[in-house]
Amino acid sequence: MNVYEDIRKGERGAWVSIAAYVILSAFKLISGYLFASSALLADGFNNLTDIVASLAVLIGLRISQKPPDSDHAYGHFRAETVAALIASFIMAMVGIQVIIGAIRSLFAGNETKPDLWSAGIAILCAVVMGGVYLYNRGLAQQINNQALMAAAKDNFSDALVSVGAAVGIIGAQFGMPWLDIVAALAVGVLICKTAWDIFRDSTYRLTDGFDEEQLGDLRGTISRIPGVERIKDLKARVHGNHVLVDVVIEVDPHLTVLEGHKICDTVEERMSRIKNVMHVHVHVEPREEGTEQEE
Repeated sequence: MNVYEDIRKGERGAWVSIAAYVILSAFKLISGYLFASSALLADGFNNLTDIVASLAVLIGLRISQKPPDSDHAYGHFRAETVAALIASFIMAMVGIQVIIGAIRSLFAGNETKPDLWSAGIAILCAVVMGGVYLYNRGLAQQINNQALMAAAKDNFSDALVSVGAAVGIIGAQFGMPWLDIVAALAVGVLICKTAWDIFRDSTYRLTDGFDEEQLGDLRGTISRIPGVERIKDLKARVHGNHVLVDVVIEVDPHLTVLEGHKICDTVEERMSRIKNVMHVHVHVEPREEGTEQEE
């Protein structure tokens, strides 16, 4: 199936992110200690959490490739959503630790002036992470993978965090050493915000939340199919990066079973053209007396 081929392609992006985060986090943490930069240290810890998030994406993609079985008739595509949920908790814990550490340093008067070299390191890391973002964004668009696109957005936010760290370090050179600590605090807040966004999106998907606007688009597509006189019920839910659709349509009660079956086939075929729609279940009922055909 093409869907499994796309998932395997998505693994490349996850591996690129993991490799970049491992190298950059080690580089930032060592440089942060050497050059006494709280912002660079916080940025390094931020990248450590991103390793966990990228590993969660990779594990989720691996499990998602398992074919359907007796216990998982729709496949294992929700594994990546569960992995992202776990990663959000880990990211939140680290983010809170970074915030607490920055506040303690601020009130303790720990205002060591960071070396200017640390600003150059932060800018270099921002450029590297920007390249990773462009690569993952392009791959995510190619295979239409929302999980990898979310990872790409995380790459972009990390590039911005490094830029913010550089700003704090440079500001400290102008007699404002507390600005470096404030930048570290901002990094901690950003980690927590990213964790919250991942948590909110994951729980929304796991509780079968579905965008009303997209549901309206599905309704419009089905209602325009010849032979569909009324949509009695329409539900959809997200399964990993894919959409499962259940629809009850009403047709002319005088149609034969074969004609009604052909309309079902047409509905399924039209739905399959929509990106990420993996499975469509169509139930046909005769049009009730007194109801009008949908436009």
